[in-house]
Amino acid sequence: MSSVHRRVTSLPRKASDASLSSAAHFATLESPSASISGHTSTMEHDSPYSVASRSQLSKASISSKYSLHADPSTWGSNVSPQFVEPDDDLHNPTVKGGKVVDDMELTWSTRGFANLGCLAILCMGLLALFVGYPAISFNQRMRDQEAAGKQLGINATGQVPVITGNFALVDADTPEEARTKTSLKDGQEWVLVFSDEFNTDGRTFWPGEDPYWEAVDLHYWATNNMEWYSPEAVTTGGGHLILTLEEKETHDLHYQGGLIQTWNKLCFTGGYIETSVQLPGVSNVVGLWPAVWTMGNLGRAGFGASLEGMWPYSYDACDVGTAPNQTIQGKPEAALTSGWEDANYALSYLPGQKLSRCTCPGESHPGPIHSDHTYVGRSAPEIDLIEAQVTGDPLTGQVSQSGQFAPFNEGYVWDNTTANLIIYDEDISVLNTYIGGKTQQAASVVTNTDPNCYQLGGTACFSVYGFEYKPGFDGAYIEWVSGNKPAWRLEGAGMGPDSATEISTRPIPQEPMYILVNLGMSTNFGDVDLEHLTFPAIMLVDYIRVYQDPKNINVGCEPPNFPTQDYINTYIEAYTNPNLTTWRDDYHQTFPKNSLVNGCD
Repeated sequence: MSSVHRRVTSLPRKASDASLSSAAHFATLESPSASISGHTSTMEHDSPYSVASRSQLSKASISSKYSLHADPSTWGSNVSPQFVEPDDDLHNPTVKGGKVVDDMELTWSTRGFANLGCLAILCMGLLALFVGYPAISFNQRMRDQEAAGKQLGINATGQVPVITGNFALVDADTPEEARTKTSLKDGQEWVLVFSDEFNTDGRTFWPGEDPYWEAVDLHYWATNNMEWYSPEAVTTGGGHLILTLEEKETHDLHYQGGLIQTWNKLCFTGGYIETSVQLPGVSNVVGLWPAVWTMGNLGRAGFGASLEGMWPYSYDACDVGTAPNQTIQGKPEAALTSGWEDANYALSYLPGQKLSRCTCPGESHPGPIHSDHTYVGRSAPEIDLIEAQVTGDPLTGQVSQSGQFAPFNEGYVWDNTTANLIIYDEDISVLNTYIGGKTQQAASVVTNTDPNCYQLGGTACFSVYGFEYKPGFDGAYIEWVSGNKPAWRLEGAGMGPDSATEISTRPIPQEPMYILVNLGMSTNFGDVDLEHLTFPAIMLVDYIRVYQDPKNINVGCEPPNFPTQDYINTYIEAYTNPNLTTWRDDYHQTFPKNSLVNGCD
């Protein structure tokens, strides 16, 4: 009965009449000797109430007998919610996974894991937002700055140019009407991606002084030039780039000229490059050699070691065209018999393509790699906007507009059919009689110039020259402009395979191309009439602009498909020391193994 007493005191409530009757009835059943008439029973002895109290209770109402005080603390038991009783777990069990478990037991459930997972995701999201995002943004800004640094040539020379004035990729002084150009090929509107208007007077171009241009300080021995190229000969004034060739003793040479280039600072791949030029001298005195041209970034003009086995190749096949002299074991015969007499009729004196598709795996090569695991053929091709000359009878000013290629066709004759060679005005433009020699093949047309657009003897006007090109194989072409009009076009098929020399198609140059402007003299280019030339001879450039298809913008010397930076940095001395005239003898480097010529290990 103590348990009954416990239940009454721990669960305060008023007993009903029915429950009292049931309790009395139950007591009678349990003990036959007990009676409601008040006889002594076992229940009476166990009752917590005295006889007097029972007597009084018997006379009171049912509600007064069993009502409890409003304050639970007077009931005689600890009813605090914090008081732990032995049977609490029976009334409030902990159920986990469908089982009653001890609260002290450390258990895991799917829901618990889900809750922790959600908390973890929330924490990671907060970390990503407040830590990761700022870090990524900062890193991207640093990478953008590094890319801009590469664009400005910082990684090429280790020098940081001091940039003052207007030096954005697109010159702010470029007129608004000149910021787009209509493609010569398809009539689409192209956008300006680089320009220099040369409107700031007094610019100089010693190493590190300009973000895009650098004037070289060397003798251009490769073409037997008569002058020393010095940065002193290049400046700006009157809204023009000025190159001066003068009689001046420099490094034991009697003349000083200028050559400026954007090597490893500003390159472009595909598009249209245009310049406005006033040529030096007059149009009827021979001897000056002004030029505006482009070359692949993996070769630096004037630095012979960087050019050996690189210029003027444009080739991406693994065959005899990559071999020295274009022959393997004395074949093919055309490579031995179709050259000029000065080379004993050998077609080529080139040392072979250094970075060819035949390069063995693991050899030093800038990449990338084709899907068949062969290297992409790399090189330093050349495309000339102009090389000005004076020739003919009577003497006439002309510009030669050319692409230089290797390996060579039989007899240096490319497939110049009417489908591949388009000359727009045959009254002023003709196929160049110079088609190549033992070190290069030229696809070239010469066009008469306006005799007024020279330094002397005319109105000192400027002429517009340029070329538009699509690199690669399918649909590739080069189209030249002279006097602000289309002059001629070379279709890529013209440099197709040649069965006689067993070579494959030479693509229209795919390398990132940098820009060069120079003024010099050389008997290699033609006669030099020192008696009648006037010094100083001055070449003026009004502007240089580059346009590209807005769907195919490719500006920079490190395009993903034709990287150059790592290779240049690995062999930086070849690109910065003009006294290293050859890769193997002076620089003491080897050519990578060629699988056809050397075999691979």
